Amino acid sequence: MIEFNKDSLTNLETSQSREWLETNSLGGFSSSTIIGLNTRRYHGLLTAATKPPVGRIVMLSKLEEALVIDGQRYELSANQYPGAVHPQGFKLQTGFRLDPFPVFTYEVSGLRLEKSVFMVQGENSTVVQYELEGVLPDAAHVRLEIRPLIAFRDYHSTTHVNAALNANVDTEKGVTTVKPYNDLPALHFAHDVCEIDTNGFWYRNFQYAVERERGLDFVEDLFSPFALTFDLNHKPEARIIASTERRDIAAVGRYREIEKERRQKAATTIKLPAANDLVGTLSAAAEQFIAARKDGKTLIAGYHWFSDWGRDTMIALPGITLVTGRTEIAKSILLEFAGHVDQGMLPNRFPDAGETPEYNTVDATLWFFEAIRALLQKTNDYDFVRENFYPVLVDIIDWHVKGTRYKIHMDEDGLLSSGEPGVQLTWMDAKVGDWVVTPRHGKPVEIQALWYNALRIMEQLAGKLKDTKARKNYAGMARRARQSFNELFWNKATGCLYDVVNGVERDASIRPNQVFAISLTNSMVSLAKAKSILRVVECELLTPRGLRTLSPNDWRYVGKYEGDPHSRDGAYHQGTVWPWPMGAYITAYVKTFGKRAGRKVAAAWLENFAGHLNEACLGQVSEIFDGDAPHTPRGCVAQAWSVAELLRAAVEDVYVVK
Repeated sequence: MIEFNKDSLTNLETSQSREWLETNSLGGFSSSTIIGLNTRRYHGLLTAATKPPVGRIVMLSKLEEALVIDGQRYELSANQYPGAVHPQGFKLQTGFRLDPFPVFTYEVSGLRLEKSVFMVQGENSTVVQYELEGVLPDAAHVRLEIRPLIAFRDYHSTTHVNAALNANVDTEKGVTTVKPYNDLPALHFAHDVCEIDTNGFWYRNFQYAVERERGLDFVEDLFSPFALTFDLNHKPEARIIASTERRDIAAVGRYREIEKERRQKAATTIKLPAANDLVGTLSAAAEQFIAARKDGKTLIAGYHWFSDWGRDTMIALPGITLVTGRTEIAKSILLEFAGHVDQGMLPNRFPDAGETPEYNTVDATLWFFEAIRALLQKTNDYDFVRENFYPVLVDIIDWHVKGTRYKIHMDEDGLLSSGEPGVQLTWMDAKVGDWVVTPRHGKPVEIQALWYNALRIMEQLAGKLKDTKARKNYAGMARRARQSFNELFWNKATGCLYDVVNGVERDASIRPNQVFAISLTNSMVSLAKAKSILRVVECELLTPRGLRTLSPNDWRYVGKYEGDPHSRDGAYHQGTVWPWPMGAYITAYVKTFGKRAGRKVAAAWLENFAGHLNEACLGQVSEIFDGDAPHTPRGCVAQAWSVAELLRAAVEDVYVVK
């Protein structure tokens, strides 16, 4: 259980940097800070996924809350306005904890009010509960007033005062409904309230500090359509369900028990020889990324602003689904993406508005092979792979040999070449206008590692499925690729691998991409070279939060990821630390230096992340960190492949679950 006391809550620097996240398995979410002060345009109590897992709309931004005791009003909310935080309900807040979902506690005049927030799985529904504890003074009159603030806008945008809003409120017993815009869904509030005030008005000039820091629109107006008043003398609790569906408030107790049971199961799905809080927390975190796509499943790449991406999904799939025992979900995800393979390429992104998928990556398709290998290792279900994937995989290899989009093709040396001017195809894909920040055209090192791995997987799969001719062909292609790789990529001067080979050009940038040439199941690197590579990476790139994307000794290194979009994109892969390659580094280290010595060192590296689980999004792992100490968390507050790769490495390489 992660928790904070009053001292932390009243320290605004601390409390505004700690965030919580609730998800609903549709791509929707609920999120804010531990004092309920929204610092992002993405914060809100109900962000609904209207076209799961996308079409996300911030419907309910927050609730303004006040406890009224004998006419004395105590405001519990907190908002940032120009030059001031108002009200300052955090001064009455005595605690926050994840137990297992967000729980806020306030103390007023000897009374203790506890508020909890959670989402209902499979619905765009958020439940907010309040419980009053303590002995009421004689004849005291205690009321809880709640005023919803609605946004009703795309989650990348902000709302401002406008005449188009329909302020009408539809009220009947137990449900109050608003539909401010005709082209957006209605929002229903189920409640057990005693009074409703349907006078509505705008709250103006909310400011979101994180958006201001990121150089983005940070000012918003929110509309309050009505107020609810609960008589806590009559019943010392108040309950609200905010939903796109009409719900009965009587279902709250059942929803709560189902959710608590689900959370407990998610945190204990991995059985280790001894209790491990890190693995348990990561296992619970993993489930938050699983979402629906049509009749199947997919993985959200990161919260708050990413949807499902091909590259991220394939990399994260083993850690999110396979090591946690969710093999049927893994199969569903792979089937969904396999159905969108086109010209031998896996889609890299499904746009939010549901347009045609984007095919602009060279590595997502190759990670697809590794995800299927991991599935077979876990399930041994060759029949499933033969029926659903083998023809697709054969077609993918054929396209890569003859050539597909963006000049992706097998070169004469058996290695994979790719790239066109102005297009970024690897995971280091930052681009600002016409400025390609990390140009990696030609033969990037990890692409060759993935290509060789894919060929060996196909060799093994063809052999298992009695496709003898194909097996020999893939084996020959793999041998050719291995020989060329070792001739072209070894940099004697640095004792590691070149990052990119492009004709006669050799990019000697020291980056983490070379680690995959060791970590993947089928490796082209000798033991001696692997040891040398890992020592260089440890010296130049390793931090307590993952691997830097560029050595600090490189003149292009940027140590802090901050400023406007241009500055941030310029730093994204030029020194910024990423946790997800840490999984590959751990795998490579244990594989190279032996299980006994390797696991001991890797366990210490993993434990470095324990402190991070309560410094940003609670119980989650951030997308990136500054390259320079103290390695401040940046980017998405919860990233699928960050969680997945740390969890996979912990289970498969360090603590070892068979």
